[in-house]
Amino acid sequence: MEPLKPEEITHPPMDQLQGLEYCIDSNPSWGEAVALGFQHYILSLGTAVMIPTFLVPLMGGSDGDKARVVQTLLFVQGINTLLQTLFGTRLPTVIGASYAYMVPIISIIHDSSLARIEDPHLRFNNTMRAVQGALIVASSLQIILGYSQLWAICSRFFSPLGMVPVISLVGFGLLDRGFPVVGRCVEIGIPMLILFVVFSQYLKHFQIRRLPMLERFALVLSVTVIWAYAHLLTASGAYKHRPAKTQMNCRTDKANLISTAPWIKIPYPLQWGAPSFDAGHAFGMMAAVLVSLIESTGAFKAAARLASATPPPAHVLSRGIGWQGIGILLSGLFGTLSGSAVSIENVGLIGSTRVGSRRVIQISAGFMIFFSILGKFGALFASIPFTIFAAMYCVFFGLVGSVGLSFLQFTNMNSMRNLFIVGVSMFLGLSIPNYFREYSAGALHGPSHTRAGWFNDFLNTIFSSSPAVALIISVLLDNTLEYKDSARDRGMPWWVKFRTFKGDSRNEEFYTLPFNLNRFFPPS
Repeated sequence: MEPLKPEEITHPPMDQLQGLEYCIDSNPSWGEAVALGFQHYILSLGTAVMIPTFLVPLMGGSDGDKARVVQTLLFVQGINTLLQTLFGTRLPTVIGASYAYMVPIISIIHDSSLARIEDPHLRFNNTMRAVQGALIVASSLQIILGYSQLWAICSRFFSPLGMVPVISLVGFGLLDRGFPVVGRCVEIGIPMLILFVVFSQYLKHFQIRRLPMLERFALVLSVTVIWAYAHLLTASGAYKHRPAKTQMNCRTDKANLISTAPWIKIPYPLQWGAPSFDAGHAFGMMAAVLVSLIESTGAFKAAARLASATPPPAHVLSRGIGWQGIGILLSGLFGTLSGSAVSIENVGLIGSTRVGSRRVIQISAGFMIFFSILGKFGALFASIPFTIFAAMYCVFFGLVGSVGLSFLQFTNMNSMRNLFIVGVSMFLGLSIPNYFREYSAGALHGPSHTRAGWFNDFLNTIFSSSPAVALIISVLLDNTLEYKDSARDRGMPWWVKFRTFKGDSRNEEFYTLPFNLNRFFPPS
């Protein structure tokens, strides 16, 4: 066998990911698009149900309150997704709830002025209004950074090298949402993980009428099979004498959403009453807004690559952050018990189905709004056990993380400087948040525990986020360590043409506003 030539063993860098069936501005048939949109809706239910299920009982809320919060969250999630895909970055991203807001919200729940209220229903309402007020004030941070183009200016300090740890840890940093949750009910979680991988990868060439059914609809098919299997185990009494925690994660009848959800209910602003405002709560919430900004920045870049688009220009990225700020404001006005950020799992689903169509995501937003109004039907799908979602997260979070690693192709990884920056940023991006989480679990408060609650919330929120820690370290090192002589090694010659809207002719195809709105908002 003759030795291979260098050009035969290397892979040239590619601006756009290859191998997708439909990119951002190409669309499958309407029937296929509706089915794919329904898949994205099903996947978005995981976080939309998990967060209220954890927080509402801490606030003194009932199962009825939980069902109402889930409905409201899905309704606002649908609106925010439509706004982002129409007027924001225009990338195929679902804008949903985020775990980044958990630390400040839990801090508000434990505020002494609220915790001392004896009546559970009154405590729930007062706590909800306090969270609403904090979200409304904190949303101004993203609105200002986005629409003033300040985030676009900040993004000039980003390079492909500096973004690798950030985008990677947007996915890998959520490792505790994956197999640790699957392990709570292995008899459901592991079959779900195996079945999804078999359908989406090993049997992906199986076609019906030239449509790769198993690859394209692996999620809804595997969920249907495992959900039916879980219901069979529940009905047969397999969990009758098991611990309460096992029953909560395995049984299909423990969510209590179907029985408590109304048949028809349209969420509306200020439905919980007038928001209450507290400076300390708002300042702590601003840390979560910053974290969601960083995480969404990485997710937008991952979504662009998986949708076979060019990296979003700074102007478009900043515009998307501004609209995400509007989304957080809506979350505060309606009372969703969480701020908004890009749904990482839905970005991963784009890669799994190889369909990056914007229309599919807009259809999924329609499902979110429709089923949030028809409460009983939405509650049926929302009662899928968490373990099933966690099994899918193992695939989707890993896929998004690998997209971040793909940016290394534009850098020189034979450079010790680059190896140092990437290695240290990724390791500390995982290690520091893990320390904060373990400390909080043991001490029931974060490492920052001073008398200033707002200061504690700010530090504990920032350093509990892997992408936020990775961005701080990687951007700092990348712009201070031999940066003048390393532009080519950092990937800047490739990156620079995507900084401006007119830097690449493809940007107009992917990111131009609809209805000829670019006349009024000319891109820079």
